[in-house]
Amino acid sequence: MNRPPAVILCGGLGTRLREETEYRPKPMVEVGGRPILWHIMKLYAAQGVHEFILCLGYKGDVIRRYFLDYEAMNADVTLDLAAKRRTIHDRLDESDWRVTLAETGEKAQTGARVARIRRFVEGRPFFLTYGDGLADVNLDDLLDHHRRHARLVTLTAVHPSSSRFGELHLEADRVTAFREKPPETQSFINGGFFVCEPRIFDYLSTDDHCVLEREPLERLAADSQLSAYRHPGFWACMDTYRDWLVLNEMWERGERPWEKPRS
Repeated sequence: MNRPPAVILCGGLGTRLREETEYRPKPMVEVGGRPILWHIMKLYAAQGVHEFILCLGYKGDVIRRYFLDYEAMNADVTLDLAAKRRTIHDRLDESDWRVTLAETGEKAQTGARVARIRRFVEGRPFFLTYGDGLADVNLDDLLDHHRRHARLVTLTAVHPSSSRFGELHLEADRVTAFREKPPETQSFINGGFFVCEPRIFDYLSTDDHCVLEREPLERLAADSQLSAYRHPGFWACMDTYRDWLVLNEMWERGERPWEKPRS
């Protein structure tokens, strides 16, 4: 199956994780010695996605340097200083990745960031996710659901571990309302891991203040164009310092469910 590219939102300030994000963007905060962004990309790559579009913003230069120096920092290298030539001795697992580093603005909100990478998806459907979430979501099942229900956007609905996330109101597979961060909820929440048709751009604006999770998703829901794929498996968001500790403790114990899709 031909896989759509994956667009990853990497530009937020990460204020709830200030202990780590004062010096680097949240997607570069490490879990098990690797940036969480790398883990997200690996879970897509393990299921056949090899094209990535990274929406950069806050401290985006850190992500740029990471990928521009990726081979040199992750493989054995011989440098011929006189000839100004270097030889990479290992083929990395990531050698078939195509990574676009797209500057989407220091202060842009999520909707504006997606709107600004339109030219890189070239009229194709695309995956979309956040740069701080891990899951064992099965992309075959997600795509199959998206194609069967034929709506412009499908999001992955998960059960929250707290009430700090936006609540979804569902009727069967359809999202009927999208409410941002209610005070209490025992319902489903938006876990990211979207599939988007090109017409999503009709709902977005390049204005810095365009927040994907507000008017665009609310309008899509009102227009019956927002579908929900219910994911009963593992999902975690590295939103706070405690979340970061939990993920690293899982890694140390060898509990890494995001490395393999739920069957």
